Amino acid sequence: MKMPLRSQLVLWAVLAIPGVVIAVAWATGGLSYGGAVSETGEWAARILIVTLAITPLRLIFRRGPWLVWLVRRRRDFGVASFIYALAHTLIYLSHKLDFGLIVEEAMDWWLLAGWLAFLLFVPLALTSTDAAVRALKLWWKRLHRLVYLAAVLVFIHWVLSAFEPLPAYVHLGLLAALEITRIVLQWRQRAAMARAA
Repeated sequence: MKMPLRSQLVLWAVLAIPGVVIAVAWATGGLSYGGAVSETGEWAARILIVTLAITPLRLIFRRGPWLVWLVRRRRDFGVASFIYALAHTLIYLSHKLDFGLIVEEAMDWWLLAGWLAFLLFVPLALTSTDAAVRALKLWWKRLHRLVYLAAVLVFIHWVLSAFEPLPAYVHLGLLAALEITRIVLQWRQRAAMARAA
């Protein structure tokens, strides 16, 4: 499977579709402020799950052109998740316009979890470039392990803030299954390497 430049552009076009739909619906009155906040947050979480699913998929299937493509595009998915999280945050802030109120509300657990997740995502997004990988070397991988903590905070925020928490629980269950799979497979891989040594 050849991966020309246009494939990355097509991926970004597909990733942008939910954002365009949300923006048009909000601008034309078909989506409320609350709906826009909810939709952008949920898309951030969904794309984050896709990003985190890539490592377990690589451990399960090991090879294949589609898997190579996914691994190469993992940072694209991560940045897209951050962009939706940024939109989620900006829409929320646009409705408040009161720094004191924003700080006061941030003390609630459900919002504090969201703010902490967003703050963790900022350095991850800023270092999602080839130049950052080269500059940080081994520290890049260590820094980007923060995505797991950020993901936990994202789902705490979603579960506690949702009017209907069932979708949040479903996504949280999927995330937990993926992470348990990743941990078990990595443990088996290390055990096999230790036996071989």
